[in-house]
Amino acid sequence: MVLREGTKRNRGKDAQHGNIMAAKVVAESVRSALGPKSMDKMLVDGFGDVTITSDGRTILDEMDIQHPAAKMLVEVAKTQDKEAGDGTTSAVVLAGQLLSRAEELLDKNIHPTIIIEGYKQAAQKALETLDKIAIPIDPKKSDYLKKAAVTSMGSKIVSEHKDYLADIAVKALQAIAEKTPEGTMKADIDDIKVEKKTGGSVAETTFISGIVLDKEIVHSGMPKRVEKAKIALLDVSLENEKPELDAKLTIESPAQIEAFLKQEEAMLKAMIDTILATGANVVICQKGIDDLAQHFMTRKGIVAIRRAKKSDMEKLARATGGKIISNIDALASTDLGEAQLVEERKTGDDKMTYIEGCKNPKSVTLLIRASNPRLTAEAERSIHDALFVIKDLIEDPRIVAGGAAPELEMASALRKYAQTLPGREQIAVAIFAEALEELAVILAENAGLDSVDLLTQLRASHEKGQTWAGINASAGKVDDMTKQNVYEPLAVKKQIIKSANEAASMILKIDDVISTAKMKSPPMPPGGGMPGGPMGGMGMGGMGGMPGGMM
Repeated sequence: MVLREGTKRNRGKDAQHGNIMAAKVVAESVRSALGPKSMDKMLVDGFGDVTITSDGRTILDEMDIQHPAAKMLVEVAKTQDKEAGDGTTSAVVLAGQLLSRAEELLDKNIHPTIIIEGYKQAAQKALETLDKIAIPIDPKKSDYLKKAAVTSMGSKIVSEHKDYLADIAVKALQAIAEKTPEGTMKADIDDIKVEKKTGGSVAETTFISGIVLDKEIVHSGMPKRVEKAKIALLDVSLENEKPELDAKLTIESPAQIEAFLKQEEAMLKAMIDTILATGANVVICQKGIDDLAQHFMTRKGIVAIRRAKKSDMEKLARATGGKIISNIDALASTDLGEAQLVEERKTGDDKMTYIEGCKNPKSVTLLIRASNPRLTAEAERSIHDALFVIKDLIEDPRIVAGGAAPELEMASALRKYAQTLPGREQIAVAIFAEALEELAVILAENAGLDSVDLLTQLRASHEKGQTWAGINASAGKVDDMTKQNVYEPLAVKKQIIKSANEAASMILKIDDVISTAKMKSPPMPPGGGMPGGPMGGMGMGGMGGMPGGMM
């Protein structure tokens, strides 16, 4: 009687079980994409475009999920990707496991609020355990940075090139890392330009100490290579623009036409002379360059590139040390950027311009190559994860070993902690520990190993104090993961716990789902207009005449 006709409403346990089921289905869909021996997913969109990946966030983005509770897990993946860059699959799988085990408690009539409180206490204890076991590192040394980057790429299609890609990712991050006033280090991933070009192999991916533009030099007569480049960065068009006000010229003789054209030419030449006076030999313009201006620059041996993207201009300013100028008359020699080499090279099927050899670049480029577009896209996703992992370590230089070792250590600590709790929350803390252990089970299953035997061995090892005992998927046994050089940033692990716990708690707190029916459009009258008359609600008279009649 109160809600719109057609509205659906699920209450109590029906609503809870429906939401949990939807979230579990999403978690199951990425389960086999976890770990170094994981499988890839082929995703085909409505246009027939194919994506092949094992990246959790990409899989969930492409799946076009409709259920509102399931969408929350997609948000978990997005948050994990944005905050930590890696661990998206783990976060979604852990959230699914927390909900699956909570469902068993709901069936035993344990109130959701008690489960949520228990999960909150368990998450706090898990984070404390991570802080306690984390290993501090020196972010200025590249060895641990590289090991963490290699670990993040171990499950990707490009894993055979992981050492080489990790090396160039570390070089890129160390080049742009800066010290903050507080004395800590920070790195902005946006300062790394990732350019893709299909053709060649992943091994041809290169690090450029400068910027690569997917643009060619504007005029065929300009030099294709300039050494010791002085670069003018312009946010102004080198064209005679139309005046803002409409104006008419009355021309009565050919001489007046010639004078008009010469004046236009003189204005363009004055612009080029102003640029030449600063000593610039390369001009990169965010806007257009007139054909006549190109001619003047070609005669003077200046290299020019037009219509560069704003984001590329900002990166060029950080790389070359130049300033982006919006008024040519204000251009001075101190505003110019510098680079050892500016050169146009054929890359794949296209020509690209390389600005490299910058003295102290605060923006650099990774040029990704691969044999086909799908592999190029997956290589880009893999390098994105590696860059974020290195960034995490530069900003918070603490690591933990991989192979589910931290999860087992947290589970062991939670079991002991659960015994100290007096109320029903101890059951929730205990099942949080089970959910963490399930990550080790999935790693084992995805590697084709006996998960029951390995989990038993892992529990025994951690009870004996072997903190870094984890699953060595390659050898198929329990191993000390620090000896296998499998490392992950502490920041990634902590974000997994936070994201999964918050998503699970939010879904558990819902006990009523009200789905409002979609509004139906009113039926169109035979006349085709709005109801009331042939031309609309008031008929022809709606324009000011008599109602429904002629004006």
